[in-house]
Amino acid sequence: MAGVRRNPVGTIPVQWGQIAAATKRRVRGSTSGRPIMVLLDLLGRRWTLRIVWELRDQPLTSRALRSACDEASPTVVQTRLTELRGAGLIELVQGDGYRLTELGKDLNETFLPLLRFAERWSKQLAS
Repeated sequence: MAGVRRNPVGTIPVQWGQIAAATKRRVRGSTSGRPIMVLLDLLGRRWTLRIVWELRDQPLTSRALRSACDEASPTVVQTRLTELRGAGLIELVQGDGYRLTELGKDLNETFLPLLRFAERWSKQLAS
């Protein structure tokens, strides 16, 4: 894919334009290039899930995201924001900061069963 920038690892296009093209690329731990493997690779990167989670209720600036992410490195946060924007999961809104796109909101909805499980699990461990 000419003109597509790559992340520092060189495994996933930063701008995913077309998921079909992106899924033909190998990702860490997989040679299949299946969409689920591409998504899991992206979400498995440091701070990615936390950033998506923190954007669930409202837009946040990169500074507010860093604070919400326990003062994660600004370089790492910016890299993840770029990757998430390229994947179409977040967008930058002038004056508001970053927010989930409709696709990002759909992804966030898939976390709700995990949240419910985590709450039950925590209660069970505490008893």
